[in-house]
This record gives sequence, C-alpha cells and structure tokens, in this order.
Amino acid sequence: MFTQLNPPLPVLVTDKGTGMAFAVIDYGAEHNLLWVTALDQSGEIWCAPNPKVRMQANWSMGRLPDSALVCSAERGATQ
Repeated sequence: MFTQLNPPLPVLVTDKGTGMAFAVIDYGAEHNLLWVTALDQSGEIWCAPNPKVRMQANWSMGRLPDSALVCSAERGATQ
C-alpha cells in the first residue's frame, strides 16, 4: 500500500541526513515500512526502512536531538 503524507513530515534518515518524508510504502506485516524521503542536502529521493528513520528534533514538542543520530547524519551529508 502506498500512502501519500499530507503534509510531509520532517525526518532524519540515519547515514543520509535530514529530509521530508512525503509517502510511506507498506508491504505488509513481514516487512518494514518504507519512508519515501526527499533529502534536504542533495535533493535525492530515498526509500528508507522504518528502523533508519527518526522524526527531526522539535523543541516545542519536547523532541530533543539525539547526539548519536545527529553525528551520523552529519557524516552522511558530507559524503
């Protein structure tokens, strides 16, 4: 099942960087969700499996950045 997200969600894809998830692909119970994400830095579009996707930090919602994930994303953005 392909579901378009409206509005898109700001996410962090580990080892790739930040971006906007604009769709989710669900192949069923035996598979991870795939987040279709346009990356901010490069403009590339990736289908990232659920364990690799995190919501971006949002101070007003109490979602602080995880320093391990931020470092990982920065490394991915510079490659």
